[in-house]
Amino acid sequence: MPDVVRAALVQATWTGDTESMIEKHEKHAREAARQGAGIIGFQEVFNAPYFCQVQDPEHYRWAEPVPDGPTVLRMRELARETGMVLVVPVFEVEQSGFYYNTAVVIDADGTVLGSYRKHHIPQLKGFWEKYYFKPGNLGWPVFDTAVGRVGVYICYDRHFPEGWRALGLAGAQLVYNPSATSRGLSSYLWQLEQPAAAVANEYFIAAINRVGTEEYGDNDFYGTSYFVDPRGQLVGDAASDKQEELLVRDLEMSMIDEVRQQWAFYRDRRPDAYDGLVRP
Repeated sequence: MPDVVRAALVQATWTGDTESMIEKHEKHAREAARQGAGIIGFQEVFNAPYFCQVQDPEHYRWAEPVPDGPTVLRMRELARETGMVLVVPVFEVEQSGFYYNTAVVIDADGTVLGSYRKHHIPQLKGFWEKYYFKPGNLGWPVFDTAVGRVGVYICYDRHFPEGWRALGLAGAQLVYNPSATSRGLSSYLWQLEQPAAAVANEYFIAAINRVGTEEYGDNDFYGTSYFVDPRGQLVGDAASDKQEELLVRDLEMSMIDEVRQQWAFYRDRRPDAYDGLVRP
């Protein structure tokens, strides 16, 4: 693992079609690689609009197989070209009737290391996700990549502390949280939750949000994507709340050990006392 990981994320506006959306992200990835980034992550279902603002069967058309669908195959080529690790969120179809909100992790040589499927699926106005997605069933994988141990947690998942902790216990050093979050009550939580999770679990988090308005529904995605360190401090400034943006930040990985020695949360855990937490 490098002492310093130069990491990137993209918050993007919807272009109107998958091809131009993928091209846009390829351009951002090449620019991140030009700046020396070793890893980049994209927003939730990056190659499609956030169609969950409505319930309409036409939107199953955005789904693709993983890892052999066209978007993942193209991202594998991009990883090989740029020499970067890619975190690629897509709408996955496993088989007829089995759909997931998924992020694929691709190593710097184009190898698919595996996938994370979103566990917590909301069903409320503007976020009708249970209409489309089954709950994730792949656990809380942490992937050994060219830049270290990387995990993924997707959007609504972030409200649930259990997954953050599971990723930490599995050795995550950097967790990407691709999201589609609109203005309203969640704006305050967006600023609060990922820094709190980074402190509680003592690793870096890349918080990615979509930005701008889209054709389905009337949600206004507020961007403000950021990186946060294990002390809960932003690494550089957050992105714009209105404009598309590529963020590239240097993450001092030695901070993880330093913080875990100062704040010995993993040592002082009491799993023997937590049985009641897993009861319905």
